[in-house]
Amino acid sequence: MIRIASLVRAAPLLACVISLACGKSKPPYGSEEQIGLPGNVRQTWAVAPVINDSGQKPVDPVLQADLVYQQLQAVAGLNVIPVNKVVEVYNTLRIERVASDEQAALICDILGADALLIATVSIYDPYDPPKMAASLNLFRRGGYRRPVNVDIRELARRATPATMPASPAGTGFVQVVGMFDAANGSVRAEALRYAQGRNDPNGPYQARIYLVEMDRYCGFVYHSLIRELLARPQVARFADGR
Repeated sequence: MIRIASLVRAAPLLACVISLACGKSKPPYGSEEQIGLPGNVRQTWAVAPVINDSGQKPVDPVLQADLVYQQLQAVAGLNVIPVNKVVEVYNTLRIERVASDEQAALICDILGADALLIATVSIYDPYDPPKMAASLNLFRRGGYRRPVNVDIRELARRATPATMPASPAGTGFVQVVGMFDAANGSVRAEALRYAQGRNDPNGPYQARIYLVEMDRYCGFVYHSLIRELLARPQVARFADGR
């Protein structure tokens, strides 16, 4: 009788194990961290091609910008213009990258964006443990309006540093910089924490997939930098229209 009672008590557990083995139920993924744009006004940001200063060929400016775009898509209160739209404007202006505040404002005006986000990758090492150093540079359009009946290519040429120096210290510019070396225990722990709710708990690598696949690790890096960027008081003022 004792054995029968034990089996009866164990029946729910056995049923759960059998259900999992048959693929009828999966462990919950958990909850991803939710971040939002500060302030009360919804904003539209455009994502520019990433600037590759790492010297590593695998760092594709457009593919990396797509990773930034994916992270921004998860930010509450933010509309995001994808990188291909910015590339089209670059081609129209005949420029390869933004060289000044005014060029950034011109691109925002053409796209109808409130700000332009440009990421720069300075270190890129995809081997386990991965390492990446990057920065995010946010240029605000502000009250800029391009003159009518003027060639926008000529405006872009005039806005180069030769005639209009960039002013990172100005009110329309915010920058965050970070170094993320997974050999560092705190960085590795943060990456694994970020993976919770995003990785397949039944996968062979589980959360460690974010330390094995570099695109996923890049997503973690950009998420961390975006979170820091949104915490800056200047961004809160942007969102409030100040």
